[in-house]
This record gives sequence, C-alpha cells and structure tokens, in this order.
Amino acid sequence: MSPLPFSPLRTWLIAQNTLREAVRQKLLHFFVGLAIALVVGAQGLRDFNFGAPELKFLADCGYGAMSFFGSAVVIAMTAQLFFSEIENRTALTVLAKPVWRAEFVLGKFLGVAAVIAGFCALLTLLLAGGLWLRQRELIAEFPEAFAGGATVHFPNVLLAGALQGLKLGVLGAFVLLVATFAQTQLFTVALGFFILLICHLQYLAQDEYRRSGSVLLQAVARLIAALFPNFQVFALADSLAAADAPAAADVARVVVYALAYALATTALAIFSFRRREI
Repeated sequence: MSPLPFSPLRTWLIAQNTLREAVRQKLLHFFVGLAIALVVGAQGLRDFNFGAPELKFLADCGYGAMSFFGSAVVIAMTAQLFFSEIENRTALTVLAKPVWRAEFVLGKFLGVAAVIAGFCALLTLLLAGGLWLRQRELIAEFPEAFAGGATVHFPNVLLAGALQGLKLGVLGAFVLLVATFAQTQLFTVALGFFILLICHLQYLAQDEYRRSGSVLLQAVARLIAALFPNFQVFALADSLAAADAPAAADVARVVVYALAYALATTALAIFSFRRREI
C-alpha cells in the first residue's frame, strides 16, 4: 500500500477547528477587550503624553497595545490550544485517523496565525480610525499647525499593524515549538515569555558583548542572534510621517526575515512532535 500523501485539506480543517476553539476562549475575549479599551481610551489620555506630539502619542498607545496584549494572547492561547488537545485526548483521536503529525502541527500554527491576523487587523483599523478623527479635529481647531497638510501617513499605520502581525506570528511559532516538547502548559507559557524577552532585548545584549571585547561573549551574541529573531526590526514603520515611510526593499527584507524564522521554527516543531509520546 502506498503511504498516505500530505493533505493541505486536512491541514486546513485542523486550522479551522483551531480557529473555532480560539474564538471560544474567554481569555482571548479578555485580552482583546483590554487592547481595544487602551486604543480607544488613549483619546482620553492625550493630555498626559509628557510633551510628545498628540497624534504620535495615540499611535504609540495603539502599537503598544497591539504588541503587549498580542504577545500575551499568542503565548497563552497557543499553549492552551495545544495542551487542551493533549489533555482531552482529542489529539490522540485525530492522529489515530489518517492524519500526519505535520498536518496537525501546521494546522495549529495556521489557526493561531488566523487569530493573530484578525487581532492585528481589528486594532489597526481602530487605531487608524481614531487617528483620522482626531486629526480632523486638530485641523479644524489649529489650521495653522497643518498648513503643510495632514501629518498622519495612513499607509505607515497599516504597514505597522501588518508588521506587528508578522512579529506575533513568529512568536506563535516559537511557543508552538516549546509546546511540542514541554510537559506542562505552565512551563510553555513561562518559556514563551522568556523567549519574548530575549527577542525584544537581544540587540542590547549584543551591543554590550561587542563593547566588552571578549571573543567568547561575541560568539555567544552571534549564537543568540542566529537562534532568536530581533523583534526591533519590526518597528520599521512606527513613524507617522510620510517622509519616514520605509522603502519597499526594507519591508521585503523584514517579511522574508519573519517568514524564514516562522517556517524554520514550525519545521522544528513538526520534527519535535513526531518524536513525542502522546
């Protein structure tokens, strides 16, 4: 008998089921609600921006909410979705059928990626709408300050939201990799936040290691940079000014960078899950 071929359809069905399970999670509703409240509520915090330009302050609040709550959603949700399948023995039931383990892991990742895409799209549209409304109010109130035209370049806002989605997708792949070999959900969540910290702060460690002059520390820095992505590269389009819009080549490099890490990490997750006892 010929071996069962890999099926994109089975992968897609697992992804759909993962998406449905994610949407039912109260934890997802909680974090999404908090993120929306921060983005919308930032309009009332604009008087406490410590001297920052108002529109930039509102944008920073939106990007911060997307990054912080998005990371919490990805880490907690990915761990919970994976371990609920293991603890409820539904993974064993699914894999007892003609389903590859690669299809199972890839379906889980695609389901998580769909949730991330929806989360970032919702917050990006809310942020863009808030910036548009507030900019109109400011133009009507202080027309002389906008003599050169509008200051918000909305393609930058949309691009920044898309880059946040790519970053969270990479984080989701790393959390899924940890879940494939971890024994508990708590360990997966804790290690997920540790990975998040490394990815956000590794550029600082690399600078310190370079200044130290130690060959050993520089080798460690290069190893960390190879194993973990630098999440600072995803802040490419955080400026609101049209003059600061990133070049298409720079955006393409970031997209390829994110896809390479996501694909490599998902492949490692598949390899790890194939060797796991269920």
